[in-house]
Amino acid sequence: MVLSKRACCWIGVAGWAVAGLLAGAVAGRAEGVGSLESVGVRGGIPGNDSSRQFNQAEAFGNLNLPWGWDLGKSWHLRPRLDLSAGWLGDKGNNTAIGTVGPSLVVNRGQFPVSLEGGISPTILSDNDFASKNFGTDVQFTSHLGLNWGFARHWCLSYRYQHMSNAGLASRNPGLNLHVFGLSYKF
Repeated sequence: MVLSKRACCWIGVAGWAVAGLLAGAVAGRAEGVGSLESVGVRGGIPGNDSSRQFNQAEAFGNLNLPWGWDLGKSWHLRPRLDLSAGWLGDKGNNTAIGTVGPSLVVNRGQFPVSLEGGISPTILSDNDFASKNFGTDVQFTSHLGLNWGFARHWCLSYRYQHMSNAGLASRNPGLNLHVFGLSYKF
């Protein structure tokens, strides 16, 4: 896999942006602004035939926001800010990808499985691939997934995610991926 200079530049910028936001969250934690929930890595594989050429890998961080709602009978809903930076590619092209956006997490008491869903504005360093042209570098990624806290600080996750430009360009083929992750929870 060979990345273009433009993709490498975007990966570097996105990586520093995620690191800066996470450092800000750690500093803000002492002031009650929000807390760093977890950091980890994810990898995505094709979710349908039209996405069969694509794979994705990324690092991510999740920040708990200072709100939350009790839904009764030990059910809790909490908002989170998700950040990621990584790589998206098909057999012929590679690009940097970065996301920042909200998600909601639902869990029940101390049960180790939670449900999450969200949508994030997404930036690609290049949108034209050998197998698809996404139409614009600005995309939106929505997801629905499950998290399993299998140990005190460790979590495995699965999400089904869809990326598209939401009609910002005349070409809007979309991309569906099955994404698996491993994270460290603080």
